[in-house]
Amino acid sequence: MGKLLLAPMEGLADFVLRDVLTRVGGYDGAVTEFVRVSGNLLPPRTFQRICPELANHSRTSAGTPVAVQLLGSDPQCLADNAAQLCALNPAGVDLNFGCPAPTVNLHGGGAMLLADPERLFRIAEAVRQSVPAHIPFTAKMRLGVDDKARALDCALALESGGVVALVVHARTRAEGYKPPAHWEWVARIQDVVQLPVTANGEVWTPDDYVRCRAVSGCEDVMIGRGAVADPFLARRIRMLVGGDEPGLDRAADWLELLPSIADFWRLIQVKVAAHHAPGRLKLWLNSLRLTFVEAEALYMAVRPLRSSEEITRVLALHGVPVLRAAA
Repeated sequence: MGKLLLAPMEGLADFVLRDVLTRVGGYDGAVTEFVRVSGNLLPPRTFQRICPELANHSRTSAGTPVAVQLLGSDPQCLADNAAQLCALNPAGVDLNFGCPAPTVNLHGGGAMLLADPERLFRIAEAVRQSVPAHIPFTAKMRLGVDDKARALDCALALESGGVVALVVHARTRAEGYKPPAHWEWVARIQDVVQLPVTANGEVWTPDDYVRCRAVSGCEDVMIGRGAVADPFLARRIRMLVGGDEPGLDRAADWLELLPSIADFWRLIQVKVAAHHAPGRLKLWLNSLRLTFVEAEALYMAVRPLRSSEEITRVLALHGVPVLRAAA
């Protein structure tokens, strides 16, 4: 089978969740949430804050390589920051042309750049000069801003600019995260470029993965929200591809997941201020509700709580081994 990659997800898949999900297993690589580049040369600590894995040869504790994603619109500023990043020897440098957030798009970044293929080329060409050949230089794009008319031109521009691989989120900026994902457009892009293309969007189950590969023609698939909702998704995909029955014993999966929830709770309390930690746990539990009935009960129990001490007690009552996690 092709590669399975964990998607960058701003405000959700930070290094804590990357660590937990890659230890559950099944991923060949991951990409950080974006590092915003907006006119200044960022210090090394900025990249290290977004990607603490840089201190571990750019790998999670499970050994999964992690590329660092840059977001910006100025070619030379992005190139200068890419050079600064490459001194830290990341597993890859990725450019963000897919973020649909209004706060990003207002300044001409993310998916808004897809309106100007020539500018995509200038950005990629400039950054290419700063990224050594031994570090993979990639990009992630959507199908356009409001329509798909320039999707092929954008992909060709990035290829001409020197990226060695491309991830395509199969929706436009205007479509946000609303289904369906247009995997057939990923196939069209793959037909016109000579570089490897990875399909992304609406893969929630092993069957979705099979359909995505069939329609897009891509060997490699990147998983985002589906991985957050079902931490076992990558493993179950590998079982299906390997000829085994993935199984749907959600109760057993939930019991296996409880130590990972404990690890997440421990790590997130170290990473963020105390008053932010409860919100981060609730955010993940809210996604887990899509897969596990047990997560629904746990989410509803912690939802009204604000203190870490109260949440730790409730987690323990629901079988989460928080004492082990706090050791």
